[in-house]
Amino acid sequence: MSIWDLPWLEFSIVLPLIGAIWVSRFRDPIQAIRWSLTFTGATLACTLLTCIGFYLHLPESEQGLSMQMYYFGRRLMHVDELSAPLVVLLAVLHFLTTLATGRTKMRRFSFAWSQASEAIRMAAFACTDPWLLIGLLALGTLPGYLELLNRGKPTRVYVLHMGLFVGLMVLGWAFVNPDGNHTLQTAWATVPLLVAILIRCGTVPAHCWVTDWFEHASFGNALLFATPLVGVYAAIRLVLPIAPDWVLQSIGIMSLITAIYAAGMAAVQQEARRFFAYLFLSHASLVLVGLELVTSIGLLGALCMWFSVTLALGGFGLTLRALEARVGTLSLAKFHGLYESTPSLAVCFLLTGFASVGFPGTLGFVSIDLLVDGAVEANPYLGVGIVIASAINGIAIVRAYFAIFTGTRRTSSISLAIGLRERIAVLSLAVLILIGGVFPQAGVASRYRAAEAILKDRATRIPPSDDTPVHARH
Repeated sequence: MSIWDLPWLEFSIVLPLIGAIWVSRFRDPIQAIRWSLTFTGATLACTLLTCIGFYLHLPESEQGLSMQMYYFGRRLMHVDELSAPLVVLLAVLHFLTTLATGRTKMRRFSFAWSQASEAIRMAAFACTDPWLLIGLLALGTLPGYLELLNRGKPTRVYVLHMGLFVGLMVLGWAFVNPDGNHTLQTAWATVPLLVAILIRCGTVPAHCWVTDWFEHASFGNALLFATPLVGVYAAIRLVLPIAPDWVLQSIGIMSLITAIYAAGMAAVQQEARRFFAYLFLSHASLVLVGLELVTSIGLLGALCMWFSVTLALGGFGLTLRALEARVGTLSLAKFHGLYESTPSLAVCFLLTGFASVGFPGTLGFVSIDLLVDGAVEANPYLGVGIVIASAINGIAIVRAYFAIFTGTRRTSSISLAIGLRERIAVLSLAVLILIGGVFPQAGVASRYRAAEAILKDRATRIPPSDDTPVHARH
């Protein structure tokens, strides 16, 4: 038996679930974080082996043991061109978020629920069966509700939006014709699915739950719930293969409006968490804009942007979280002058922030360039809108930097320097961002194959008509 005969994907899903049960036994946060790092690190290793095995082109029949085949008689979950790197990305985000949790945050960050959420999201990213995916998406909303409940925060906004999301997904897919014939997909199927995706992604006017979530949840769990862009995955798996053109165009228009609106709101926020929430909304909406193009370049740009947003804003959020752990709630209405106290966090703040808006030499530069190229090919005004949203986001990031790190001289009786674990976590994300920008070929090639597979799947279900634009056929 070789190393590739083991069911690494199943281990990637089961390990964090076992970790959640085990870690919940400990009341000492030091013990909890040590065991949590052990389980999240092991999960990361399993996802790496899963991804390597996929790219070595090992057929499922040759991958030896399978818990799914033993218990269910078939594979309900597997990785493909789209999901193979995504499970690694999710594991990296969870491991580094746990690693970067400082002592002041340990008691407020639930390591058990974090790992339970990781198991659910890992299963969702490896799932292609529609009904099972909808069930996992619904299950994935429960840890967020319990997070707010345990912290004594209001849950009405979150429950209302997540309830609508799940209900509309179930309603919409119940009316989808199983044969996949696009002529039989009625408004009863497409409209609920469209609205469900817009709600989950925080598209205007259903965006208030995102700002409410970041304001009331712990920053770590808020990042882990939002930055993997689960709503985008649901759109690709459930909506993109069967939706008529008008549904995708509606997603694109609403998403572009949200991207520009959220960027403008981020530029005028007075509180750091709300600033980050709107910055995230703007970038997530740009990913959805790329999905609407239904072209190889546009979809490639969206998939690369997905990686860029998760890595860059994940690192950006961890930097803000580390700052909160030192000085408490950050107001952008006054100057804090933290540069001399925490120069490393200042550098990480600028690097991850600029990477998210496409600074040259970062993964975001490649993503924005591809997205704009695909948008201009389809509609020049669409490309202009993406550039405007990115420019305003850049202004918002610079404004926040000046408010947090400059303008005054801060004195403190204790050291505010970045800790070793925080340094490793944030710098690891920074290295990934820079490597992806300097050597983007392998990542872009992987995302291009995923884009081609998605378009091929859509073409088998919705053959192009004679009046379909040329750019939408290739």
